[in-house]
Amino acid sequence: MSLATAPRRSGKPAADPAARTRRDHGAWFLVLPALIPILLLSVGPLLYGAGLAFTDAQSGRTRATRFVGLLNFSDLFHDTLFWDSFRIGLGWAFGVTVPQFLLALGLALLLHLPLRLRWLARALAIIPWAMPEVVVGIMWRLVYHPDAGILNETLRGLGLPGADGRDWLSGLATALPAVVVVGIWAGMPQTTVTLLAGLQHVPRELHEAAAMDGAGAWRGFRAVTWPALRPIALSVTALNFIWNLNSFALVFVLTDGGPGGRTRLPMLFAYEEAFRYGQFGYAATMGLALVAVISVLLAFHLAGRLKGADDR
Repeated sequence: MSLATAPRRSGKPAADPAARTRRDHGAWFLVLPALIPILLLSVGPLLYGAGLAFTDAQSGRTRATRFVGLLNFSDLFHDTLFWDSFRIGLGWAFGVTVPQFLLALGLALLLHLPLRLRWLARALAIIPWAMPEVVVGIMWRLVYHPDAGILNETLRGLGLPGADGRDWLSGLATALPAVVVVGIWAGMPQTTVTLLAGLQHVPRELHEAAAMDGAGAWRGFRAVTWPALRPIALSVTALNFIWNLNSFALVFVLTDGGPGGRTRLPMLFAYEEAFRYGQFGYAATMGLALVAVISVLLAFHLAGRLKGADDR
Protein backbone atom coordinates (compact mmCIF):
# COMPACT_ATOMS: atom_id res chain seq x y z
CA MET A 1 0.00 0.00 0.00
CA SER A 2 1.46 3.34 -1.00
CA LEU A 3 1.62 6.35 1.21
CA ALA A 4 -0.82 8.16 -1.09
CA THR A 5 -3.50 5.51 -0.64
CA ALA A 6 -2.82 4.67 3.01
CA PRO A 7 -5.64 5.71 5.34
CA ARG A 8 -4.84 8.66 7.55
CA ARG A 9 -4.92 8.08 11.24
CA SER A 10 -6.00 10.97 13.40
CA GLY A 11 -3.91 11.84 16.41
CA LYS A 12 -7.07 12.04 18.53
CA PRO A 13 -9.06 8.94 19.43
CA ALA A 14 -12.58 8.65 18.08
CA ALA A 15 -15.13 10.29 20.31
CA ASP A 16 -17.04 7.82 22.45
CA PRO A 17 -20.79 8.62 22.28
CA ALA A 18 -21.35 7.24 25.76
CA ALA A 19 -18.54 9.36 27.20
CA ARG A 20 -19.88 12.46 25.46
CA THR A 21 -23.36 11.79 26.86
CA ARG A 22 -21.96 11.39 30.37
CA ARG A 23 -20.02 14.64 29.95
CA ASP A 24 -23.16 16.49 28.80
CA HIS A 25 -25.13 15.11 31.74
CA GLY A 26 -22.39 16.24 34.09
CA ALA A 27 -22.49 19.76 32.60
CA TRP A 28 -26.27 19.94 33.08
CA PHE A 29 -25.83 18.74 36.66
CA LEU A 30 -23.45 21.65 37.32
CA VAL A 31 -25.81 24.18 35.69
CA LEU A 32 -28.95 23.05 37.52
CA PRO A 33 -28.26 24.91 40.83
CA ALA A 34 -28.25 28.19 38.93
CA LEU A 35 -30.97 27.21 36.45
CA ILE A 36 -33.63 26.08 38.93
CA PRO A 37 -33.98 29.48 40.73
CA ILE A 38 -34.23 31.22 37.34
CA LEU A 39 -37.01 28.86 36.25
CA LEU A 40 -38.89 29.14 39.54
CA LEU A 41 -38.48 32.87 40.20
CA SER A 42 -38.31 34.36 36.69
CA VAL A 43 -39.59 32.10 33.94
CA GLY A 44 -42.43 30.60 35.98
CA PRO A 45 -43.96 33.93 37.12
CA LEU A 46 -43.50 35.34 33.61
CA LEU A 47 -45.46 32.49 32.06
CA TYR A 48 -48.12 32.70 34.77
CA GLY A 49 -48.49 36.45 34.23
CA ALA A 50 -48.71 35.93 30.47
CA GLY A 51 -51.54 33.46 31.08
CA LEU A 52 -53.38 35.93 33.32
CA ALA A 53 -53.31 38.51 30.51
CA PHE A 54 -55.88 36.43 28.62
CA THR A 55 -58.30 36.15 31.58
CA ASP A 56 -60.60 38.43 33.58
CA ALA A 57 -58.84 37.66 36.87
CA GLN A 58 -59.81 40.05 39.68
CA SER A 59 -59.27 40.19 43.41
CA GLY A 60 -62.06 39.16 45.77
CA ARG A 61 -64.10 37.35 43.13
CA THR A 62 -66.31 34.45 44.15
CA ARG A 63 -66.76 32.95 40.68
CA ALA A 64 -64.07 31.26 38.63
CA THR A 65 -61.76 33.26 36.40
CA ARG A 66 -62.77 33.13 32.74
CA PHE A 67 -60.70 33.09 29.59
CA VAL A 68 -61.42 36.27 27.60
CA GLY A 69 -58.93 35.94 24.77
CA LEU A 70 -57.71 39.26 23.37
CA LEU A 71 -60.33 41.39 25.11
CA ASN A 72 -57.82 42.86 27.57
CA PHE A 73 -55.47 43.76 24.72
CA SER A 74 -58.33 45.49 22.88
CA ASP A 75 -59.16 47.50 26.01
CA LEU A 76 -55.48 48.34 26.49
CA PHE A 77 -55.18 49.57 22.91
CA HIS A 78 -58.00 52.05 23.52
CA ASP A 79 -56.88 53.03 27.04
CA THR A 80 -55.70 56.64 26.78
CA LEU A 81 -54.45 56.62 30.37
CA PHE A 82 -52.08 53.76 29.59
CA TRP A 83 -50.74 55.50 26.49
CA ASP A 84 -50.26 58.67 28.54
CA SER A 85 -48.26 56.67 31.07
CA PHE A 86 -46.25 55.08 28.25
CA ARG A 87 -45.48 58.54 26.85
CA ILE A 88 -44.41 59.69 30.31
CA GLY A 89 -42.28 56.57 30.63
CA LEU A 90 -40.50 57.29 27.35
CA GLY A 91 -39.90 60.89 28.41
CA TRP A 92 -38.56 59.69 31.74
CA ALA A 93 -36.31 57.08 30.08
CA PHE A 94 -34.82 59.56 27.60
CA GLY A 95 -34.61 62.35 30.19
CA VAL A 96 -32.65 60.13 32.56
CA THR A 97 -30.53 58.07 30.16
CA VAL A 98 -29.04 60.82 27.98
CA PRO A 99 -27.86 63.23 30.75
CA GLN A 100 -26.84 60.23 32.83
CA PHE A 101 -24.52 59.02 30.09
CA LEU A 102 -23.02 62.46 29.37
CA LEU A 103 -22.35 63.21 33.04
CA ALA A 104 -21.01 59.70 33.66
CA LEU A 105 -18.68 60.01 30.68
CA GLY A 106 -17.29 63.29 31.98
CA LEU A 107 -16.86 61.86 35.46
CA ALA A 108 -15.19 58.69 34.11
CA LEU A 109 -12.73 60.78 32.10
CA LEU A 110 -11.96 62.82 35.20
CA LEU A 111 -11.48 59.77 37.41
CA HIS A 112 -9.22 58.24 34.76
CA LEU A 113 -6.70 61.07 35.14
CA PRO A 114 -3.71 60.51 37.49
CA LEU A 115 -5.04 62.78 40.24
CA ARG A 116 -4.18 62.75 43.93
CA LEU A 117 -6.58 60.74 46.10
CA ARG A 118 -8.12 59.26 42.96
CA TRP A 119 -8.98 56.10 44.86
CA LEU A 120 -11.05 58.12 47.33
CA ALA A 121 -12.89 59.95 44.55
CA ARG A 122 -13.70 56.64 42.86
CA ALA A 123 -15.02 55.21 46.12
CA LEU A 124 -17.23 58.26 46.74
CA ALA A 125 -18.54 58.18 43.17
CA ILE A 126 -20.15 54.77 43.61
CA ILE A 127 -21.93 55.52 46.91
CA PRO A 128 -25.32 56.23 45.26
CA TRP A 129 -25.05 52.87 43.48
CA ALA A 130 -24.71 51.08 46.83
CA MET A 131 -27.86 52.68 48.25
CA PRO A 132 -31.26 50.95 47.85
CA GLU A 133 -33.75 52.83 45.71
CA VAL A 134 -36.16 53.17 48.62
CA VAL A 135 -33.48 54.87 50.72
CA VAL A 136 -32.57 57.14 47.79
CA GLY A 137 -36.24 58.11 47.38
CA ILE A 138 -36.68 58.92 51.08
CA MET A 139 -33.46 60.96 51.12
CA TRP A 140 -34.47 63.03 48.10
CA ARG A 141 -37.94 63.58 49.52
CA LEU A 142 -36.17 65.31 52.41
CA VAL A 143 -34.08 67.31 49.94
CA TYR A 144 -37.23 68.48 48.13
CA HIS A 145 -39.21 69.12 51.33
CA PRO A 146 -41.10 72.41 50.91
CA ASP A 147 -40.32 73.81 54.37
CA ALA A 148 -37.10 72.23 55.63
CA GLY A 149 -35.58 70.83 52.45
CA ILE A 150 -31.98 71.54 51.55
CA LEU A 151 -32.94 72.76 48.07
CA ASN A 152 -35.36 75.45 49.25
CA GLU A 153 -33.03 76.45 52.08
CA THR A 154 -30.19 76.89 49.60
CA LEU A 155 -32.33 78.92 47.21
CA ARG A 156 -33.56 81.03 50.11
CA GLY A 157 -29.99 81.66 51.27
CA LEU A 158 -28.95 82.75 47.78
CA GLY A 159 -31.98 85.00 47.44
CA LEU A 160 -33.19 83.16 44.35
CA PRO A 161 -36.86 82.72 43.40
CA GLY A 162 -38.66 79.47 44.08
CA ALA A 163 -37.68 79.19 47.74
CA ASP A 164 -41.01 80.20 49.29
CA GLY A 165 -42.11 76.77 50.39
CA ARG A 166 -42.32 75.30 46.90
CA ASP A 167 -43.15 71.60 46.91
CA TRP A 168 -41.12 70.34 43.99
CA LEU A 169 -42.66 66.87 44.01
CA SER A 170 -46.26 68.10 44.08
CA GLY A 171 -46.11 70.78 41.41
CA LEU A 172 -47.55 69.87 38.03
CA ALA A 173 -44.63 71.53 36.22
CA THR A 174 -41.81 70.48 38.54
CA ALA A 175 -42.64 66.91 39.62
CA LEU A 176 -41.30 65.06 36.58
CA PRO A 177 -38.09 67.15 36.22
CA ALA A 178 -37.43 66.72 39.95
CA VAL A 179 -37.82 62.95 39.68
CA VAL A 180 -35.60 62.88 36.57
CA VAL A 181 -32.82 64.59 38.53
CA VAL A 182 -33.02 61.87 41.17
CA GLY A 183 -32.95 59.17 38.50
CA ILE A 184 -29.82 60.67 36.96
CA TRP A 185 -28.10 60.91 40.34
CA ALA A 186 -29.01 57.38 41.36
CA GLY A 187 -28.00 55.68 38.10
CA MET A 188 -24.91 57.65 37.14
CA PRO A 189 -22.39 55.64 39.28
CA GLN A 190 -23.12 52.38 37.46
CA THR A 191 -22.57 54.03 34.08
CA THR A 192 -19.44 55.76 35.39
CA VAL A 193 -17.90 52.51 36.61
CA THR A 194 -18.65 50.78 33.30
CA LEU A 195 -17.14 53.58 31.22
CA LEU A 196 -14.15 53.85 33.55
CA ALA A 197 -13.47 50.14 33.08
CA GLY A 198 -13.59 50.69 29.31
CA LEU A 199 -11.17 53.62 29.52
CA GLN A 200 -8.66 51.52 31.41
CA HIS A 201 -8.53 49.07 28.49
CA VAL A 202 -7.63 51.71 25.91
CA PRO A 203 -3.93 51.15 25.09
CA ARG A 204 -1.69 53.93 26.37
CA GLU A 205 0.44 53.63 23.23
CA LEU A 206 -2.43 54.93 21.10
CA HIS A 207 -2.66 58.11 23.18
CA GLU A 208 1.10 58.57 23.01
CA ALA A 209 1.07 58.14 19.23
CA ALA A 210 -1.77 60.65 18.89
CA ALA A 211 0.12 63.13 21.07
CA MET A 212 3.24 62.72 18.92
CA ASP A 213 1.12 63.51 15.86
CA GLY A 214 0.11 66.78 17.50
CA ALA A 215 -3.39 65.77 18.54
CA GLY A 216 -4.89 67.78 21.38
CA ALA A 217 -7.20 66.52 24.08
CA TRP A 218 -10.39 66.79 22.03
CA ARG A 219 -8.88 65.31 18.88
CA GLY A 220 -7.29 62.50 20.89
CA PHE A 221 -10.67 61.74 22.43
CA ARG A 222 -12.38 61.59 19.04
CA ALA A 223 -9.64 59.60 17.29
CA VAL A 224 -8.53 57.23 20.06
CA THR A 225 -10.73 57.16 23.15
CA TRP A 226 -14.21 57.24 21.64
CA PRO A 227 -13.70 54.54 18.96
CA ALA A 228 -12.42 52.16 21.64
CA LEU A 229 -15.16 53.16 24.08
CA ARG A 230 -18.07 53.24 21.64
CA PRO A 231 -19.16 49.55 21.91
CA ILE A 232 -19.28 49.81 25.70
CA ALA A 233 -21.04 53.18 25.53
CA LEU A 234 -23.73 51.85 23.19
CA SER A 235 -24.30 48.79 25.34
CA VAL A 236 -24.56 50.63 28.65
CA THR A 237 -26.82 53.31 27.11
CA ALA A 238 -29.20 50.73 25.64
CA LEU A 239 -29.37 48.76 28.88
CA ASN A 240 -29.86 51.94 30.93
CA PHE A 241 -32.73 53.00 28.67
CA ILE A 242 -34.42 49.62 29.10
CA TRP A 243 -33.82 49.69 32.85
CA ASN A 244 -35.20 53.25 33.18
CA LEU A 245 -38.27 52.41 31.09
CA ASN A 246 -38.87 49.56 33.53
CA SER A 247 -38.48 51.75 36.65
CA PHE A 248 -40.84 51.48 39.59
CA ALA A 249 -39.46 51.75 43.14
CA LEU A 250 -37.77 55.16 42.92
CA VAL A 251 -40.75 57.01 41.44
CA PHE A 252 -43.16 55.10 43.67
CA VAL A 253 -41.38 56.36 46.81
CA LEU A 254 -40.94 59.90 45.51
CA THR A 255 -44.37 60.74 44.07
CA ASP A 256 -46.47 57.55 43.87
CA GLY A 257 -47.30 58.60 40.30
CA GLY A 258 -48.62 62.04 41.21
CA PRO A 259 -49.47 64.81 40.98
CA GLY A 260 -52.37 64.15 38.65
CA GLY A 261 -50.56 61.25 37.00
CA ARG A 262 -47.68 63.45 35.81
CA THR A 263 -45.11 60.87 36.99
CA ARG A 264 -47.20 57.72 36.52
CA LEU A 265 -44.80 55.43 34.69
CA PRO A 266 -46.16 52.30 32.96
CA MET A 267 -45.02 50.00 35.76
CA LEU A 268 -46.75 52.24 38.32
CA PHE A 269 -49.93 52.14 36.26
CA ALA A 270 -49.82 48.33 36.13
CA TYR A 271 -49.20 48.20 39.88
CA GLU A 272 -52.22 50.42 40.56
CA GLU A 273 -54.48 48.32 38.36
CA ALA A 274 -53.40 45.12 40.12
CA PHE A 275 -53.06 46.06 43.78
CA ARG A 276 -55.34 49.09 44.16
CA TYR A 277 -58.19 48.19 41.84
CA GLY A 278 -57.76 44.40 41.82
CA GLN A 279 -57.70 44.06 38.02
CA PHE A 280 -55.09 41.32 37.86
CA GLY A 281 -55.86 40.23 34.30
CA TYR A 282 -55.74 43.76 32.91
CA ALA A 283 -52.55 44.56 34.86
CA ALA A 284 -50.95 41.38 33.50
CA THR A 285 -51.84 42.59 30.00
CA MET A 286 -49.96 45.83 30.67
CA GLY A 287 -46.99 43.90 31.97
CA LEU A 288 -46.98 41.61 28.94
CA ALA A 289 -47.13 44.63 26.60
CA LEU A 290 -44.13 46.17 28.37
CA VAL A 291 -42.26 42.86 28.17
CA ALA A 292 -42.91 42.83 24.43
CA VAL A 293 -41.59 46.39 24.02
CA ILE A 294 -38.49 45.65 26.09
CA SER A 295 -37.90 42.41 24.17
CA VAL A 296 -37.99 44.33 20.88
CA LEU A 297 -35.49 46.86 22.22
CA LEU A 298 -33.21 44.06 23.40
CA ALA A 299 -33.49 42.35 20.01
CA PHE A 300 -32.43 45.53 18.20
CA HIS A 301 -29.56 45.98 20.66
CA LEU A 302 -28.33 42.40 20.24
CA ALA A 303 -28.70 42.58 16.45
CA GLY A 304 -26.60 45.73 16.40
CA ARG A 305 -23.94 44.12 18.58
CA LEU A 306 -23.81 41.00 16.38
CA LYS A 307 -23.61 43.10 13.23
CA GLY A 308 -20.78 45.12 14.73
CA ALA A 309 -18.95 41.92 15.67
CA ASP A 310 -19.35 40.59 12.13
CA ASP A 311 -18.02 43.85 10.66
CA ARG A 312 -14.88 43.52 12.78
